[in-house]
Amino acid sequence: MNARTWAIMRKEFLHIVRDPRTLILIFLIPFVQMILLGYAATTDIDNVSLAVLDGDHSPQSRALIRAYQASGYFQVTHYVDSEEQMASLLDSGLVRAALVIPAAYGHSWLARQPVEVGFIVDGSDPTVANSVLAAALQIGQAHARLQLRGQSLFGGLEVHPTVWYNPGLESVNYMIPALMGLILQFLATLVTSMAIVREREYGTMEQLIVTPIRPAELVLGKTIPYVLVAFFNLLEVLLIGTLWFRVPIHGNIGLLLALSGLFLLGSLGIGILISTLTRTQQEAMLMSFLILVPSIFLSGFLFPLEAMPLVLRMLSYLIPLRYMLLIIRSIVLKGIGIAALQNEVLFLSIFCAMILFLAARRFRKSLD
Repeated sequence: MNARTWAIMRKEFLHIVRDPRTLILIFLIPFVQMILLGYAATTDIDNVSLAVLDGDHSPQSRALIRAYQASGYFQVTHYVDSEEQMASLLDSGLVRAALVIPAAYGHSWLARQPVEVGFIVDGSDPTVANSVLAAALQIGQAHARLQLRGQSLFGGLEVHPTVWYNPGLESVNYMIPALMGLILQFLATLVTSMAIVREREYGTMEQLIVTPIRPAELVLGKTIPYVLVAFFNLLEVLLIGTLWFRVPIHGNIGLLLALSGLFLLGSLGIGILISTLTRTQQEAMLMSFLILVPSIFLSGFLFPLEAMPLVLRMLSYLIPLRYMLLIIRSIVLKGIGIAALQNEVLFLSIFCAMILFLAARRFRKSLD
């Protein structure tokens, strides 16, 4: 390389060093990605939430429940008295599976008669469901061998698995709905942040400020087009998913669109907030990725939340996309209404109100 090339390289390095915020983002993004990929990118699932419907309440049924609890794979979080309560827990996503013990379980066991129990699995996440099914059968067989210890049990212990919501365990039914939420967040956050920063970078923001237009009008005028574009993409994904990939929609489409609009407002607020913290489109893009990449890994989009360490599982409760994915998958796959999604809707409402308030204050301050 000649002297002119070295001079250009020196100039570029000086530009990098003189922009510390971009430099920090460049080194911070790989660090965040490695931490998340190292701990979140796993399918080794444990502590699966389990509901128990014990119709027998005998020492034998309690021994079976303890076997599932002691395995370390399942965590009994709810005891229910009816199938309606069990269905409600599965619909809301509070449990991933349910163990159903019939009334004559203990009597059949002591009489050396065939023993059958039911095991219901939420199939909306095929990765978790396949693992849960295998573990349920294995634990049931191991428990029978341990209790008998060489004695003969006529008929044996049989676990009858049943998969709800996605009986074929097709991954496309799980991924396509999730793409709706992911596309909404990426478009609204990334494009909005860069569009506003572009005005400042090109010097046209000052021209808008000296006009009679108000800050609220400026924000609305800049963001509404991207709201419409995001909704168009949402409808596009819905049509492709249902017509091309044959993903059935069991719930109310109007409710899905309404809650998507609520989530979209929060994503727009994030984009506006990023635009007030950055000066160039490059900074806005890097900061957007710094926020969006953790959302992908900590929302349950790619990897089951049950497979993550406790710290990351707790951190995931702060990720709005986690709640939106649960809402979309619940409406599309389970066909449930807003009554079972109250907690998720409440969180999204609080998040939207807070992020829009902060974004509006920062944006007004940046204009001043």
